[in-house]
Amino acid sequence: MAEKDVQRLLDMLYGMVDEAKSAAFSSDKCVINREEALDLLDEIRGKLPLEVKKAQELIRAREEYVAAAKKEAEKMLRQAELDAKNIVSESEILQQARQKSSEVIHRAEERSRELYHAANAYTEDALRRTEEAIQMALDEVKESRARFRTASAEKMQQQREQLEEDTGEE
Repeated sequence: MAEKDVQRLLDMLYGMVDEAKSAAFSSDKCVINREEALDLLDEIRGKLPLEVKKAQELIRAREEYVAAAKKEAEKMLRQAELDAKNIVSESEILQQARQKSSEVIHRAEERSRELYHAANAYTEDALRRTEEAIQMALDEVKESRARFRTASAEKMQQQREQLEEDTGEE
């Protein structure tokens, strides 16, 4: 849900920039409401920890699953060894029990690796998308700031020139 909120906020910020009025004498520069843009960026910043928390929870769940699978496999191994010793002391039956428990451990470890890779892939993708979204928003804010400074400097220059003209006429 937070991912959709972050995406919605980024879409709003994109729309704000996309629909902004063009700056004078420039087709690739625009003027946006700084307060609205900063508010959207603050909201995005507030929601991003939820994305990171979800990724951490996924990793924690994977680690718990791995630990439980290993514990279960060890329990099964111990039980298989006890059963084999109690039932028959023949090495063939004991060997079969060890082989079976080894296979269970191998399967559990294999499943654990699969879950680890899936969790890592998900986390990496979520963090990459989050980083890209933040970078895009930051780039847009930097561009807006530069445009604002340029427009402000031009306006101040025009006012100075107007003031000079007005004082020169008197």
